[in-house]
Formats: sequence, structure tokens, C-alpha cells
Amino acid sequence: MSPHNDSSPAGSFTNGFNRTAFPPSGSSTLTVEDLTAELGSSYDSSSLDAPISHVKRPLVPGVYVPTMCFFEKETEDVDTATIARHAVRLARAGVTGLATQGSNGEAVHLTHSERQVVTATTRKALNDAGFSHMPIIVGCGAQSTREAILLCRQAWQAGGDYALVLPPSYYAPLFAPSSQTILEFFNAVADASPIPIIIYNYPGAVNGMDMSSDIIVQLAQHPNIVGVKLTCGNTGKLNRVAAATRKLSKRYNPKNPDFLVLAGSADFSIQALAAGGHGILAGLANIAPKACIKTIELWNQGKHTEAQEMQEIVSQGDWTAIQGGVVGVKAGLEEWAGYGGYCRSPLPRPTPEQSKNWKDGFKDLTMLEKSL
Repeated sequence: MSPHNDSSPAGSFTNGFNRTAFPPSGSSTLTVEDLTAELGSSYDSSSLDAPISHVKRPLVPGVYVPTMCFFEKETEDVDTATIARHAVRLARAGVTGLATQGSNGEAVHLTHSERQVVTATTRKALNDAGFSHMPIIVGCGAQSTREAILLCRQAWQAGGDYALVLPPSYYAPLFAPSSQTILEFFNAVADASPIPIIIYNYPGAVNGMDMSSDIIVQLAQHPNIVGVKLTCGNTGKLNRVAAATRKLSKRYNPKNPDFLVLAGSADFSIQALAAGGHGILAGLANIAPKACIKTIELWNQGKHTEAQEMQEIVSQGDWTAIQGGVVGVKAGLEEWAGYGGYCRSPLPRPTPEQSKNWKDGFKDLTMLEKSL
């Protein structure tokens, strides 16, 4: 989007953070020795052997997948082999891009070093499989401006192309009125980040904080803020953001928009498209990437009845994913794809009854996926 006349509100501390002494963005403090010690002897360091090549990978409409993070069942060490295999499976299914370090990726269970390993492993796997063009979005939300900026820089070092950033919320009762603190936070992070920012509006993850369309549109005018993921499910908000940012674009190109508006759940894929959105960034695509892609393709081809019929199956499967969360999605992968494993502690391992219920809940969706 075109830049602000004044990219930060009055009283912003953006300039202070630009002067903060971070490690140089061109060099990583991550070493193979440190990671082997931290992640365990099973860690495969080959994902960090080759230098990361930074190329421009544009955000285009389509299906983006917030990937799972996989762990060894006995030790809970990061399972880089399965992370790589899963990334390639999704890429071969035809998804537009991947996202690491989201809620599906158990980012809150990972150290900073492990986050870098997951992203670097994903990047290398995609490159080696012939998908070097595919963008990687990296979750970089944090409670302090300083840490969010640090995570953005570490994401870039590991091969990430975009940063997905939640608003801070822990001290929300102390924030300045009229979303001033939120505006300052995003402007400061966007000013300092080496990769473009995607706003993440997910009230369930931030104590109910729900960013308004006005705030999102205002932030969209920052030159380094290029999209939004709306997991709030508010299609009215999505429509307002899509319409406003389209009008702000000097030469709007629907195939390569300046500001990408994504639904955060697969259960309102065609609703988001009808409202002017560009696609989805949805965890259900870990289980059924082809079904998610086909639903959007049918809608875009004008086959609205077929798209609606497929959306019904996708939405029912997504309800199972929503109820089970990351535990249920991993259980579904384990039952239907033969891998998935368990979440990191303290998340519980599913009981046999829960696994059966989640398997049954994903059955129709999985049958659809296998037919495509």
C-alpha cells in the first residue's frame, strides 16, 4: 500500500526501536552446535548447512496453510524429517504458500532457536523439492515490540518471506485509548522488520481483542504491511477491509493485490471470496489441502452451486478441527495420513475414544480429499 504521510502516530516510539542494538540482520547467532545441544541428538542440521537465499516471493490469492510442528513421540524433540515431508506434501497438493509458527505450529511451545529450525527446515524442503518460488509466512507475534521485531529478524534469517503478527494483549487494560498503542506497535514492528508484515486478527488468542476494520485499513497504508488474516470470522469486516484497501491501491491487480485479505478458517472460504477476499490461511488444509483448493477454484470459475456443495463438506470437517484444536488435527492426520504424532506437553495426548471421534469427524472430508 502507499505509505502514510506520517507512518506512526504522534508520540510513537518507533524511532527508538530503530536505534535499538539488535544482532545484525545479515548474520544469525544460530549455530549447529547450539541447536544439537538444545534439540537433541536426533536433530538434522542439514537445513542450516546452506546459506539462505533471499528472493522476492509475492503474496498472491489462494490457499495458505499454517503448518503443524511435529515432535518425536518419546522425547518431544522437534521432528525435522516429518516437518519437511509434510511441507512437501502440501506443496505438491497445490497450495499457494505455507506458514510456520502459528497456533497450529505450536509456536508457544518452541524456543526461538526451534522456531528458526522449523522455518529453515521448511524452506530447505521446499527448495529441494522444486518449490523455491513458494512463500513462507512466519508467526512473529509477541507481547513486547522489541521481541516482535527480533522474531521478524530471526524469521528473515531462517528463510521466511513474511511475518504474521498478532497484536499484544497481556497489558491491554493499560493501553492508550482509541487503539493508539496497537497502532504504535504495528507501525514500530513494520518500520524495523526486514520482511513485510501481515496483521493477524484472532480475538481468541489475544484475550478477546478484536481489531476494527478502521484500524486495519489505517495500518494497511504502511508500506511494509501487506495483508491481514481474519480469524474473527466477521465477513462484514473482511468486506470493508477488502473494499477499502482495493480503493487505496493505485493500480489494483486482482492476481497480485497490494494488500492480501485472507479468511482465517476454511469454513467461510466462499463467503470470504464473495465478500472480496483473496483466499484462506486455514489449518484444515493440513488435512485436506486439495479440497480447500478445489472449493475456491469452483467459486472462482463461477460454479457456485458446486462450490457451495463442497463448502458444506469442508465446513463440517472444519468444525471437527475447531472442536479438537491442534490436538484433534494431529490425531486426524495420524488416523488418515499415518503421521502426526502428539503435541508437546502440557497438551494432553488424545484418548482412544477421542481419536476415533476425530477420525469419524474427518471421514467425509478425507473421502473428498482422496477423490480429487
